[in-house]
Amino acid sequence: MNFQLLRIDLIAVCPEIFDSVLNSSILKIAAKKNLVKIEVHNLHDYASDKYRHIDDTPYGGAAGMLIKCEPVFRCIESLTAERHYDEIIYMSPDGKKLDQSDSNQLSMLKNIIILSGHYKGIDQRIRDRLITREISIGDYVLSGGELASLVLVDSVVRLLPGVISDSESALEDSFQNGLLEAPQYTKPADFRGLTVPDVLLGGNHKLIDKWRQEQSIDKTRKLRPDLLVD
Repeated sequence: MNFQLLRIDLIAVCPEIFDSVLNSSILKIAAKKNLVKIEVHNLHDYASDKYRHIDDTPYGGAAGMLIKCEPVFRCIESLTAERHYDEIIYMSPDGKKLDQSDSNQLSMLKNIIILSGHYKGIDQRIRDRLITREISIGDYVLSGGELASLVLVDSVVRLLPGVISDSESALEDSFQNGLLEAPQYTKPADFRGLTVPDVLLGGNHKLIDKWRQEQSIDKTRKLRPDLLVD
């Protein structure tokens, strides 16, 4: 069966952060299966001076440094000259908080650019002219956006058809149906007196599905009541 290839271009100040994660586990498997093509771009390669500066002080005297317009524009314009991109995403703590529906939607696209922030962020003109979507992974600040970019990439790539061998596994994850996943058990059925619920051992899949749905709702009510719709 042929699946559509997803291309992801990652732009970063510290691209070496990506190396170990992109070459491990699900992301490595997806690349080997030719289901995803991930290209990493060092923003310093698009600087215009011999010292490869990509940042400068902000106007108005604020503390910290900002990523300049020029290297980002040069990098993104070189990519968009080669192909159309469905989304150009900036990972930012003030973006929309990532949820499962975002990952689902992005997994159905063909070409994505993800820009990792750094320092105090990026020049606002980059956001105004180039960025189509801003995403946050939570209400906190990291030293750089590379880790946030990896979270987004992993959440998207694992959903691509053919990546996970059990086709139903990703569909049953927490948040796919707006609820937390029901408790899961494996062998042995009795470990030091801690037993697996009888319903899971009986083989009646209708009862098992009912039990899982009830457990999922109960778990969500206790741990994430904000997810339940009245």
